[in-house]
Amino acid sequence: MNDMSFEVELAWSGTGRDGVGEIRTDDLSMELSGPEAMGGRGIGTNPEELLVCAVSSCYTATLFGVLSTRGLPAASLAVSATGTVSGFPGHARFARLVVSPTIVGADVGRRAEYEQAAGVAHERCFIGRTLSPEVAYEVGSVRLRGGAPEHAAQQSTPSRPAPEITDQPSPA
Repeated sequence: MNDMSFEVELAWSGTGRDGVGEIRTDDLSMELSGPEAMGGRGIGTNPEELLVCAVSSCYTATLFGVLSTRGLPAASLAVSATGTVSGFPGHARFARLVVSPTIVGADVGRRAEYEQAAGVAHERCFIGRTLSPEVAYEVGSVRLRGGAPEHAAQQSTPSRPAPEITDQPSPA
């Protein structure tokens, strides 16, 4: 297999936490600065959010593939993710990343299979796996919503929202 490269350009002005920048890729441009909670300007996104986005987007795409391969119904996915930084300000580091999927259009009677698929996606997400020797990377609760996606359910049967089942966090 060949190596792949991914390129971004970053322009920055200002010193340290007072600075602000812009990230550019082929199809994206966004402002960047340190988060206000860490003494930054709070303009646009920040490196911490981008790291959480990288892991959660990789996990989401991987989970959708696992569900498809296993024949588990899923109309769409929503993944909430939380990254925890510890040791701020002196020895700040990402200590933990938790991804918690909501599977819309799930067969709620197959909860165990969905939780197993969530664990497999966790193991296969290469960005999370790359970080995991240094950062606790975990799957939080796996939520299932049966039926059609929310927007379709609202259009066809506004008085009957899709059922949501939230149990224990899935094993990671």
